[in-house]
Amino acid sequence: MVGRIRRWQQRHWRDRSKAERVELQSLITWHASIWVFSLTWLLFPLVGGLHRRPVPMVLAGLLVAVNLLQCAAAARLLRPALDHYLGRAALAPRAQRGAAVLLGSGVAVTAALRAVGGADPGTTPLALGAVLITFGMLYALTVPIRRFLVRFGGLSVLVTAAVVVPRPTGPGVFATGLVTAFAAGFSLITGRCGAWTLSVLWEAERAREVEARLAVAEERLRFGRDLHDVLGRNLSVISLKSELAVQLARRGRPEAVEQMIEVQRIAQESQREVRAVVRGYREADLGVELAGAQGVLAAAGIDCEVRAETAGLPTEVQSALGWVVREATTNVLRHGDAGRCEVGLRVLEGRVVLTVENDGAAGPRDSGGSGLAGLKERLAAVGGTLQAGLVGDRDRFRVVADVPLETVRGVTS
Repeated sequence: MVGRIRRWQQRHWRDRSKAERVELQSLITWHASIWVFSLTWLLFPLVGGLHRRPVPMVLAGLLVAVNLLQCAAAARLLRPALDHYLGRAALAPRAQRGAAVLLGSGVAVTAALRAVGGADPGTTPLALGAVLITFGMLYALTVPIRRFLVRFGGLSVLVTAAVVVPRPTGPGVFATGLVTAFAAGFSLITGRCGAWTLSVLWEAERAREVEARLAVAEERLRFGRDLHDVLGRNLSVISLKSELAVQLARRGRPEAVEQMIEVQRIAQESQREVRAVVRGYREADLGVELAGAQGVLAAAGIDCEVRAETAGLPTEVQSALGWVVREATTNVLRHGDAGRCEVGLRVLEGRVVLTVENDGAAGPRDSGGSGLAGLKERLAAVGGTLQAGLVGDRDRFRVVADVPLETVRGVTS
């Protein structure tokens, strides 16, 4: 049962993009920070520094209850606050009213605990820090930095005055001010900077998607221009000559047959030219694809080792294997979290074998997807086969393309 749950978690993690993984990790870190600070800055100091008298014990219990409610409210609002910062959804105008009320309650109880002398001098500043950080980490995601600093600075002055005035001492004022300043800085750095990093990462993700769409659009335009250059002139000639043949036929002139023969010749020539354009469009140069894969993976921070000799391979084989390299590289970038990728090309006993293996378990989401199906069709045209799947300890994904050279030479001859 445990193994099944672990496999489900791994699949769930692999289904996410890199930006989604970083966002999930950031949310987990923020949730943990909220609860950890409540435990270390409030519960532990109270256990060691609380005076065992009825009133301080009641106030301490009330303070713990308020802080736990703060943590629950912050955990509930953390995702909406992040979505608000990233521009996905607007946060409700009064969404933080409850958190603000709990903050005021926590400060009031902390001030009362200090006023009755119910704890050691270092306990109340730490408790105050726990109350402020729980609210500050959430508030930092919802307002601009300048407004946060101004409001949190004013809040720090008020809180310091409320806590220290009942028992004013020099060390107490310094400790309280230091803790409130740390709470403001920690909340801003942890919450705001983490969210800013996420926003930059999502912008880069969207930029890569736009770049991919632009590349596809550019390739379509190139293909369209090539077809226009090939067919535009020939279709104009066909139109003119067929119109001339019609006029000659109506007049009973024998030259009409010659004109239609010329139309037929131009049409056949156009077919050959279109086939040549399509063939050049669909063919992939294996050497170029190998070099491109190594460069693209290196730019993505993936160590790529290529061991291949393409000299002497038939053009059809190079084209088919070039598409395998292109598709496998795309899968590594899109679906996996690889740190290393190995590409090998060997000629063994009249067969050429291409292997692409990565340690990120990257492969098409569906084994019957269009990517694998298209590669199998291309390889089948040259008598080759394709195998793809997890290998070893099932954290590596391998694509193997096998093409017999004798079959290819027999077809081309």
